[in-house]
Amino acid sequence: MDLNALAALRARLLETIRKVVVGHDQAIDLMLVALLAEGHVLLEGVPGTAKTLLAQGFAGALSLPFKRIQFTPDLMPGDVLGTNVFHFERNQFVLNRGPVFTSILLADEINRTPPKTQSALLEAMQERAVTIDGVSYPLGEAFTVIATQNPIEQEGTYPLPEAQLDRFLFKIPIGYPSHEQEREIVKLHGHRTAMPRLLEFGLTPAASLQEVLDARAVVAALRLSDPVVEYVVAMVRATRQNAGLMCGASPRAGSMLAAAARARAALDGRDFVIPDDVKQLAAPALAHRVMLVPGSEIEGLTTASVLQQIVDEVPAPR
Repeated sequence: MDLNALAALRARLLETIRKVVVGHDQAIDLMLVALLAEGHVLLEGVPGTAKTLLAQGFAGALSLPFKRIQFTPDLMPGDVLGTNVFHFERNQFVLNRGPVFTSILLADEINRTPPKTQSALLEAMQERAVTIDGVSYPLGEAFTVIATQNPIEQEGTYPLPEAQLDRFLFKIPIGYPSHEQEREIVKLHGHRTAMPRLLEFGLTPAASLQEVLDARAVVAALRLSDPVVEYVVAMVRATRQNAGLMCGASPRAGSMLAAAARARAALDGRDFVIPDDVKQLAAPALAHRVMLVPGSEIEGLTTASVLQQIVDEVPAPR
């Protein structure tokens, strides 16, 4: 696959997803970047802003196995991973595989379950494998988590553990649509109250597993010059030195940001990364990895404003 074929693949995916979802073009674009960079995505927004539909539409555009977990306060780790059940006819334990054994996993309202169950995905997201009763089971190289969550200020939510947040490539805010977009939503979905079924829109997969893997190979081979590498490292290290942040981004963040910048460049038709690729992705890649100092809200600081300050201050290579 070359860059022209990658552009055609992107166009097919966008056309397919837009049959179901109105607006959220920026979110779709970031999800495509994450797909090519082998990253997981966290969608955050208030209820009713099409987070789940966006995730389902994205999965429907790919001919990959898809499963969904509705996270609830009583969900247990075994409900996610699976359990060994004794099979009397065979006289042995047999693994009853949980929904994590798939390629695209929708973790819906992930922050409505306690941290113990949230942490069940840590190994799966990092190593694309799970360990059950001491035995490791691979999940496949295409395993991707698309999680949705409500703002943590809402009733009945649990903050995600920092270790799990750090495993998401992007945290993408899902806001309210514009006036025109909301009119289109009502025209498209206003004849029902239930969640629309993807089959009603005639959705057909626009990309196979092999095409996704080929596209990822193209992205991984993109050039990342030494000055751009230094720029990525300087951006991440600046989050640890900013007075407005109590906790900065991890070294993993730098590697993930570099991979995402490669995917961004490839989707723009370039076989090399430029500083603007890093700038465009800094906020969604770093916002969930940093923590403001106590009392910063009183001074009018937000995570977005501090990250923008860092982007503005870190000198970009010419």
